[in-house]
Amino acid sequence: MTQRTTRWQRYLADLETLASNPAPLESQGKLVRVAGLVLEATGIKVPLGSVCRIQMPSTGNAPRRGMAPVNAEVVGFSGDRAYLMPTDEVQGLSSGATVVPRHLPPLAPQLGAPLHPWRRGEDRGLHLPMGDGLLGRVVDPHGHPIDRRGELTRIHNEPMVRRPINAMDRDPVRTPLDTGVRAINALLTVGRGQRLGLFAGTGVGKSVLLGMMARYTQADVIVVGLIGERGREVKEFIEDILGEEGLRRSVVVAAPADAPPLMRMQGAHYATAIAEYFRDQGRHVLLLMDSLTRYAMAQREIALAIGEPPATKGYPPSCFAKLPQLVERSGNGLPGEGSITAFYTVLTEGDDPQDPIADAARGILDGHIVLSRELAEAGHYPAIDIERSISRVMTSVAPQNQVDSARRFRQLLAKYNKARDLIQLGAYAPGSDPELDLAVRLHADMTRLLQQDMHSPALLHASVSQLQAVVQGA
Repeated sequence: MTQRTTRWQRYLADLETLASNPAPLESQGKLVRVAGLVLEATGIKVPLGSVCRIQMPSTGNAPRRGMAPVNAEVVGFSGDRAYLMPTDEVQGLSSGATVVPRHLPPLAPQLGAPLHPWRRGEDRGLHLPMGDGLLGRVVDPHGHPIDRRGELTRIHNEPMVRRPINAMDRDPVRTPLDTGVRAINALLTVGRGQRLGLFAGTGVGKSVLLGMMARYTQADVIVVGLIGERGREVKEFIEDILGEEGLRRSVVVAAPADAPPLMRMQGAHYATAIAEYFRDQGRHVLLLMDSLTRYAMAQREIALAIGEPPATKGYPPSCFAKLPQLVERSGNGLPGEGSITAFYTVLTEGDDPQDPIADAARGILDGHIVLSRELAEAGHYPAIDIERSISRVMTSVAPQNQVDSARRFRQLLAKYNKARDLIQLGAYAPGSDPELDLAVRLHADMTRLLQQDMHSPALLHASVSQLQAVVQGA
């Protein structure tokens, strides 16, 4: 049998496969309406989450110049109309623009080539770069480098949508994680694979605290998602807070506040997908996302634009459904595999702890660290309010003597804070309350334990030893 005959046999086999697994015929659609953030198109029937390309039709025999195609994602539909949300600027589009679903391979496959997943009716969603080539780089939500250090290498595209891990198959949180922050190590011990919220208002030092954890946490890979923050803060966070040492083992996904809402959401999902990729390779990943509130706000913009009614303080129900879908993707993998320890910052508007997003986040996370504006204004950094913070897995990852010491520390600190006004006014008479006398005597030592310079890491065992020394001094 000649090689030419074999090739034709493979070609005929491919045609038979195509005939037995026909893909639905999809014609190009037309843009019929632009209303605010939403584009409406007719003539396309693709699943939710599909990516389309919108371009102006040609003029005569030549394509229209100066108008780059606009990428958009299908976020809803009504009857024969599809609702799309752009990921690029929509300047220059007009009624009648062509809408073409992306990832459409040619009808005739190459001889002997495997069928494209699209022809099997699968995998029409977004594919973005993954791989070790992302380490040390800063990329946008499309996976394009924005650090002016050349093109990405050692990468390959993978789908953004991943199958979630069965909750019964996950490895439980049992191993303590050294974050390099003394107050967290000693009193809010974090477990590898835990998910915590960092609750803070504006200007209380949350970015500095994230930078400390990025530099000092014992993790193989660090993934930082800067979602919806000011563009000025992106470079400052990378150069001044993260530093060269932290960036070397990190991947930074930046979607600043001026990015379209879909891009802000995609940035959060892309950062999580990168963390999942390294976790599946058996690595221990630290995921830092700033912020979860901006992610919810982006979803609110999209939901309201396509007609979803507002519910709690203007947030549609889909916002509260999207939060656990994003957060549950982090955590431990299968036993013996990698893990994702995640810190999500949550902005409390006006320092209101009952903000709907903050309240929802507390219910789906494994603990919360509250930063106090009062402590920050007093020069107390990191401004962690120990009394209002909790790690729900501390009893599972810390020895019992440390748990007892942390509980005793909290009791003495709460005792002092309740009587602080009386002490400062000189209205408290020493000797009337032995417990308060002890809290006053140990207050300076407790404050030294809670404060820390951003350039000085504190190891886990040293933090626990200092905690026990303070408590034993009682």
